[in-house]
Amino acid sequence: MGNVSVYLYERLQQSEFVARKELEEQKERSERLLLNVLPQSIADRLKLESDLIADNFQEVSVLFADIVGFTLLAAKIPPEEVVGILNQIFSRFDVIAERYGLEKIKTIGDAYMAVAGLPFAHVDHAQAAIEMAIAMQQDLALFNQEYHQNLKIRIGISSGPVVAGVIGIKKFTYDLWGDTVNTASRMESHGIAGSIQVSESTYQYLRDRYLFEVRDRVVIKGKGEMTTYILK
Repeated sequence: MGNVSVYLYERLQQSEFVARKELEEQKERSERLLLNVLPQSIADRLKLESDLIADNFQEVSVLFADIVGFTLLAAKIPPEEVVGILNQIFSRFDVIAERYGLEKIKTIGDAYMAVAGLPFAHVDHAQAAIEMAIAMQQDLALFNQEYHQNLKIRIGISSGPVVAGVIGIKKFTYDLWGDTVNTASRMESHGIAGSIQVSESTYQYLRDRYLFEVRDRVVIKGKGEMTTYILK
């Protein structure tokens, strides 16, 4: 093989190596992006299955949290500061969710949704959810000290069955449906600023481990009168 042929051969091999490396890097970036949207197990299934992904989970605890008064604050400060504050707070909540084994589902404006007990069963799902809620309160208090804010968080939790699955073609999302989700959302929206409110189902899981205050005859939109419980 002549010198020119050897040179061309080496250049071809080098080009192939660079192309393979770039392809691997692109694949890794795509994988990271996918895992920011979906749980690992669901992402793996999505790669292999063309059918609709939908599962029933009989025992989970759904958590909703809302930053009280943030809408009013957002109207007074520049947009980049609004996004910066939310990013700081929700990034902290992401770390807490990972610590206690909850799956972050989504953020909606200044609200945060997570669930314990899926995609893998968790015997102590209610305890994991309440511990995350407590940690969220503590972390927000630290954030207020560090950034001279006076934000409060309102948290609601309910336990029971849900349906979970992936919906959409573009900007698809992993989401939850069912009465447990609706009740958890109502526990948050009808809660008290700075408090953690849970439904009867969650209370039954936790009543022997935590101290609660009963709220009798709370009128919940779409549910009527309910007995709910505030973590003391």
